[in-house]
Amino acid sequence: MEDRFGDVTVTLDDSFVATVEMHRPPENFFEVEVVRSLADAYEALDAEADCRAILLCAEGKHFCAGANLGGGARDTDPDATEGPDQMDREAMRLLGAGTPVVAAVQGAAIGAGFGLACLADFRVGCPATRFAANFARLGYHHILGLSITLPAIVGQQHALELLYTGRRLKGDEALAIGLCDHLVDDGAVRGAAHALAAEIAASAPLAVRSIRQTMRAGLADRFRAATEREAEVQEVLETTWDLTEGVRAARERRPPRFEAR
Repeated sequence: MEDRFGDVTVTLDDSFVATVEMHRPPENFFEVEVVRSLADAYEALDAEADCRAILLCAEGKHFCAGANLGGGARDTDPDATEGPDQMDREAMRLLGAGTPVVAAVQGAAIGAGFGLACLADFRVGCPATRFAANFARLGYHHILGLSITLPAIVGQQHALELLYTGRRLKGDEALAIGLCDHLVDDGAVRGAAHALAAEIAASAPLAVRSIRQTMRAGLADRFRAATEREAEVQEVLETTWDLTEGVRAARERRPPRFEAR
């Protein structure tokens, strides 16, 4: 099986693993339409009897370097050309997919790219991988349901530190706190992620899906409530001087000078 959804391709192989690949190299900047395309792909694969696990990956240097802050409408809008409500609906569709997902995270998973990686069941990285929930460093509130997914992965205290500081984690640091499940050599990320997905796909598919449903019970309701809160706060923060300063500082590659206004 081979298919395409916007800038996302799907290839299903004999190991019952579907490779879902984003094609916006080298940065794979985040946009709502990318999440929509991923959600479309996931829903199609849920209906495909020969798909038992998904390998999520990206063409280019980075998994997803977050929002494009370099120019145009995206200077002050992490949700690109569409509003947070639409983005949250697409993220809910990703969360609601029934097939286990292993993310191959090469290069950067920053901001919304960090959130996208956390929507997967597992993350495979390498020493060159970089994770950062850098929202507060820009004056934003975090998005994509990180209020729910991140503490479940790394624990409440690590989640608070990452969200408050926005600091960047190297691959080995991410492994140490459980954000990265497997760390392999640079250049071996996709192969290792596929191997994990194939191992999952080798188990009884009905059992795997039922286990996943049990372990994620109630997650959709908590995720929905969290994204509603995130969107409400984001709307307020988008009017602040600090957000304008944070984005400008990032573009100018200098420390921000926040004034709490």
